[in-house]
Amino acid sequence: MCYLCNHNYNYHFKKNEIMNKTCVIYGSSTGTCEDIAKRIGAKLGLSDDAIIDVANLKAEDVADCQNLLLGTSTWGAGELQDDWYDGLKTLQGADLNGKTVAIFGCGDAESYSDTFCGGMAEIYNGLADKGVKFVGAVSTDGYTYDDSEAVVDGKFVGLALDEVNEDDKTDERIDAWLDSFKSEL
Repeated sequence: MCYLCNHNYNYHFKKNEIMNKTCVIYGSSTGTCEDIAKRIGAKLGLSDDAIIDVANLKAEDVADCQNLLLGTSTWGAGELQDDWYDGLKTLQGADLNGKTVAIFGCGDAESYSDTFCGGMAEIYNGLADKGVKFVGAVSTDGYTYDDSEAVVDGKFVGLALDEVNEDDKTDERIDAWLDSFKSEL
């Protein structure tokens, strides 16, 4: 039982481990990325108001957040979830200099093997010149896919998740991903 949220989870950060305000911003059409965002938020011990649907994002929502965990599903030929197009413009208009950003994405590595989690690349590229510090790149080891725009220098720019075909790996992948950068939050 987690003392922060009264849920049973295998992995949580202690409240004192996260020193700066963190928010999770997600775009979800089918509910999958929303579910992942809420699971990540719970593992971090975040309150519900720190988990934001990008469709409702305002620049002031991120003003007080030092750490932004940004999640999108991938659609079509590797595109962002629809609400992210306006959300990305909102983030680009905000002062993000010095903020820490980690990206996570949902995709289907079997049906869309040539664009797997490509939406993450659009967020990454859209914020690359905004003075942010990216954390949470993930090795492509253990993934089966043909191509992804989200792979830079042999790693995904963030956490790639496949809830369609590999949902049994999701919690382990989230835990390892969070553990890889928790000291930087």
